[in-house]
Amino acid sequence: MYVCLCNGITDSQIREAAESGCDSLRDLRRELGVGSQCAKCARHARQVLRETRSALPAASSLSAGLGEVVQFWPRTA
Repeated sequence: MYVCLCNGITDSQIREAAESGCDSLRDLRRELGVGSQCAKCARHARQVLRETRSALPAASSLSAGLGEVVQFWPRTA
């Protein structure tokens, strides 16, 4: 479903961005352009982001490429 009509952004694209590390509307705006025109989509985009982030595992470990472990926790907003 389209969330941002001005930029043609779908809920699937927002979910992908959230799974890739976007955790705020500001991040979504920077990565996808969500809310950068009329901003009528901001509320729904934020809701999709929150739902996706809350469904992710509480902590995931990823290799930083330098032998370090980086942990990410979803923000509660």
